[in-house]
Amino acid sequence: MYERWGKRGCDILGASLLLLAAAPLLAVAALGVFLVLGRPVLFRQWRAGRDGQRFLLLKLRSLRDGPGEDAARLGRFGRALRASAIDELPQLLNVLRGEMSLVGPRPLLPEYAALYTPAEAERLRVRPGLCGLAQAAGRNAVPWTTRLALDVRYARATPRLRRDLVIMLRCLWLLLRGIGVAAPGHATMPGLQERPVAGAGAGRAR
Repeated sequence: MYERWGKRGCDILGASLLLLAAAPLLAVAALGVFLVLGRPVLFRQWRAGRDGQRFLLLKLRSLRDGPGEDAARLGRFGRALRASAIDELPQLLNVLRGEMSLVGPRPLLPEYAALYTPAEAERLRVRPGLCGLAQAAGRNAVPWTTRLALDVRYARATPRLRRDLVIMLRCLWLLLRGIGVAAPGHATMPGLQERPVAGAGAGRAR
């Protein structure tokens, strides 16, 4: 029952309640982005959803304008946004629109699909999520090979409410403790093309 309609129903209910509860915080954060970084307040980027369908992922902007790597353009304000995951709150709208789920593999760049192994491509069988099994294992500190393997494990398994709740609570625990905000030496984590087994490069997500 959860697999057929319960998961989507929980997504709609949960995202609606979270969006209402977080609205004041989101408004303050958006104002902070406008005052510190200027326009645009929202960062939009194409990501691969279920079955590889592209959608525009929404985030609060965290990088300053200008040339250079992400780490060089990520100031104190942007780091605070990312560490708190407040910049991810607009993705609740992606959940309401059916492009994402509360729990699932994190949505990655469409061009990363060319770098997946056949097994890793199975992560696209399900809707991407705000939090997932890989994030519950350590957020951005989890290396790519392990991260994608955990994504595939989630995609292959039958959806279970209890498992999704455990994943969300685990992600919340890591968030509150500030664990896994970024991989060493990176604003978040290295691009998928940087792993030893990967082929030619692709753009890095923000």
